[in-house]
Amino acid sequence: MKKIIKNLFSREKFTRVTLPILLVVALVLIGFFSFYKPSQNLSPEQAKTKTEQFINDYLMTGGNKATVKEITRLYGLYKLQVDITSDVVESYVSKDGKLFFPQALDVDQISTTQNNAATTGATGGNAAQVSIKSDRPTVELFVMSYCPYGTQVEKGMLPVLAALGDTISFELKFCDYAMHGETELAENLNQYCLQKEQSDKFAPYLQCFLEAGDSAACLTAANVNKTKLNNCVASTDKEYKVTANFQNQIGYQGSYPGFDVNKADNQKYGVGGSPTLIINGQEVSSGRDSASLLKTICSAFNEEPAECATVLSGATPAPGFGSGTTANAAAANCE
Repeated sequence: MKKIIKNLFSREKFTRVTLPILLVVALVLIGFFSFYKPSQNLSPEQAKTKTEQFINDYLMTGGNKATVKEITRLYGLYKLQVDITSDVVESYVSKDGKLFFPQALDVDQISTTQNNAATTGATGGNAAQVSIKSDRPTVELFVMSYCPYGTQVEKGMLPVLAALGDTISFELKFCDYAMHGETELAENLNQYCLQKEQSDKFAPYLQCFLEAGDSAACLTAANVNKTKLNNCVASTDKEYKVTANFQNQIGYQGSYPGFDVNKADNQKYGVGGSPTLIINGQEVSSGRDSASLLKTICSAFNEEPAECATVLSGATPAPGFGSGTTANAAAANCE
């Protein structure tokens, strides 16, 4: 379902294909609602059950199952939070359960974002100001390795790290629970160990991984010492009991398995989801494009270095894997 939505509203297709389709759909709906007589409304639980069955019967593929996690009333409809295994998608259904809307477009938000993008360009128009300054800022980015919004900010961050180099102290850290199963636990361990023991391979590996999420291929492409990596993963797994706790369902947060490697720092900062950006010990909400992230981090210097004048892209990376961009700069996260 997510792929269908993403393809329909991709920037390249919007003007040429989607906009005419939307105009036709709008005319059809106007005509439809002129004659449409709503049936008896369903209860929230009935609407949840009916919509979940519809999604799984007709929209999901590959044996995957969707789950409606939450249902509320909004705009005369039922608003749904649909978990499609790799993400949670906000959708809507009419109260009689007959019309399903896989995505709503916030007209005001999109208009504002597009106008801001046109005027700010690569200037970091969504940057934040860090109030705690230092000569060499400490930057900690907490993510879940398969969270689409974590990968989004990582794509924006990599050019910043290349530009600033050793003028900052950067560390990628992980939330103390995993929303994307055992695969995410394993990938968290991979990235933790690469950063710890083969730091020169970490950025090339992550750049590759963010393209398609193919860990095995990227370990080879980045020329990672796999024996060294496997030894580190095994010892870290044993120390923090990542696999054992997963298998024995110990330390779960709700239905999500725990990941205790950076647990102390999660508790220290009150990390509530992926991504969470901490600069000089302060949680900061920045735009996820490279220009905004650069400007945000540079605001944490006592005296900005020359590297802060680097011109980086102001385009917001799309959530998830791949090299696309998005006009929606909303700060969604996995939590």
